[in-house]
Amino acid sequence: MVRASANSVNPHVHSGVRIVVAGDQGTGKSSLISTAASENFRPNVAPVLPPTTLAVDLYPDHVPITVIDTTSSIADIDRVSDELKRADTVVLTYACDRPETLESLSTFWLPHLRNLEVRVPVIVVGCKLDLRDESQQVSLEQVMSPIMQQFREIETCIECSASRQIQVPEVFYYAQKAVLHPTAPLFDQETQTLKPRCVRALKRIFILCDHDRDGALSDAELNDFQVKCFNAPLQPSEIIGVKKVVQDKLSEGVNERGLTLTGFLFLHALFIEKGRLETTWTVLRKFGYNDDIKLADDLFPPLKYTPDQSVELTNEAIDFLKTIFDAFDADFDGMLRPRELEELFSTAPESPWIGNPYEDAAERNAFQGLSLDAFLSEWALMTLLNPTFSVENLIYLGYPGDPLSAVRVTRKRRADRKKQLSERNVLQCFVFGPRNAGKSALLNSFIGRPYSEAYNPTIEDRYAVNVVDIGKENKKFLVLKEIPESGVAKLLANKESLASCDIAVFVHDRSVESSWRASSELLVNIAGHGENTGFEVPCLIVAAKDDLESFTSAIQDSIRVSQDMGVEAPIPISVKLGDFNSVFQRIVKAAEHPHLSIPETEAGKNRKHYNKLIGRSLMCVSVGAAVALVGLGAYRIYAARKSASG
Repeated sequence: MVRASANSVNPHVHSGVRIVVAGDQGTGKSSLISTAASENFRPNVAPVLPPTTLAVDLYPDHVPITVIDTTSSIADIDRVSDELKRADTVVLTYACDRPETLESLSTFWLPHLRNLEVRVPVIVVGCKLDLRDESQQVSLEQVMSPIMQQFREIETCIECSASRQIQVPEVFYYAQKAVLHPTAPLFDQETQTLKPRCVRALKRIFILCDHDRDGALSDAELNDFQVKCFNAPLQPSEIIGVKKVVQDKLSEGVNERGLTLTGFLFLHALFIEKGRLETTWTVLRKFGYNDDIKLADDLFPPLKYTPDQSVELTNEAIDFLKTIFDAFDADFDGMLRPRELEELFSTAPESPWIGNPYEDAAERNAFQGLSLDAFLSEWALMTLLNPTFSVENLIYLGYPGDPLSAVRVTRKRRADRKKQLSERNVLQCFVFGPRNAGKSALLNSFIGRPYSEAYNPTIEDRYAVNVVDIGKENKKFLVLKEIPESGVAKLLANKESLASCDIAVFVHDRSVESSWRASSELLVNIAGHGENTGFEVPCLIVAAKDDLESFTSAIQDSIRVSQDMGVEAPIPISVKLGDFNSVFQRIVKAAEHPHLSIPETEAGKNRKHYNKLIGRSLMCVSVGAAVALVGLGAYRIYAARKSASG
């Protein structure tokens, strides 16, 4: 690997760099800008210069630079703050002959940037170097080290003199470089190591370039990499030189097959330490990474689908994931343990299943391992909730096909009801019910968790996903979404809230009469919401805690309500006893036939009856009008004939 040439550097999305210069009065801001633009020192410049454009060919990247001068007047601090908020990078100045202006950076300017939440690189510049008292000579490192320790946003410190034209162009070179090739995403200055996300990206690039998958880049592979990134081949002597540099410092960086991953990472750390960040950024951007070291959004077009459609993985993507599962199941036990899962996602910016909603959504064994079904279930959930994120992670894993070939958009749910069949492979079930009805216990049992008497109320939406086998090699991914009682009002306020729902389940504790009443009210409200919005969904009633003594009146009332509303009779289950009455299979089967089990409220029935009456009235009016027209036509024929005979 050689240093990137000017032509090979890709500044990615940066069409220009906006540099804002700020600092105390009299620190040399305007003279610095004027000298950089004209390449001459002018002793008398305006107190505040207008926006200044530097020559495009001044620096190797050929990116336009606009420099914004600012006033030091406290009265104009709001205007200065607005400019700072619009900056790509900030240059803060102090005067080398006035120590109090350096102190002002740490007491005012740097805290002010933080208060404004300006998160851009900062270049600290000591101006008027020629005026410094020679009896107080100290190194720049000694002066700046305490400030840089406190304010990590400082990218570079440099001293200059406009009148002597010392290091003036370098100021704006470093300012531009801090935007185009920033250090912070790549390198931890404190530990002097590559940052985890940078390591993960470079590991993915290494694997993509290791065509024979032997764990090392051969001379040919290294040369292909060089051509792809820098548009220039390496000479044999250069390849030998690169490997020698690595081997001298790191014996495991090179083996008989070529440059290892360890050596590849070492080279990039070396480039960064030597200030050659453009080399690493060129590599990252050639492989589609943005400034956050994530794949750029424009790598795949956004998916278009309506609220009552969903997105699923295709068979091609599922086959790829099965191959990946087998490849990372190092101990061949049919499970991916946390260590193996971390290795699997080691080429993504981070594991996508850390935290809600994925971390506790699938079934795990005693060692927190995922079976193949559980692994695919997590992917099904991620694709359902965030298809773009799912496709992105497939690419991180090395999915070889067109990204859009990995997913498919399903038919609209309204069309499913008309066709009387759902062809979805991933079905989403909303789980409603009052507090302590048994919703969480139902979700826990679905993903193989043991029953617990402890009650932990759910305060936000929660997911559980698993594979349900309904016979004849027919398997579906079922996603249970638990909606806490406190979240129902928000759901009802959204017209499209039921659009993504394939089936709704209403859970009640059959040993508590008030639980049934609350659950039946939820059923009526949700059914009414579906009728009003046009997103009707099949519904099932689940009578939980069947191991406890039941209220006869509640049982009778629940049966009556189910009959009146046209849904299946309540399904009794006992999570404690492990008696589930095939509830998950019944949920899937009801969702597969979405025209059945759709509840009707009294308001819905009345509306349907009214519409039928209106329809009949219109029919009568139409028939009457037709008879009248026929009669009128017959009369006209009769009158014409009579006139003719006369």
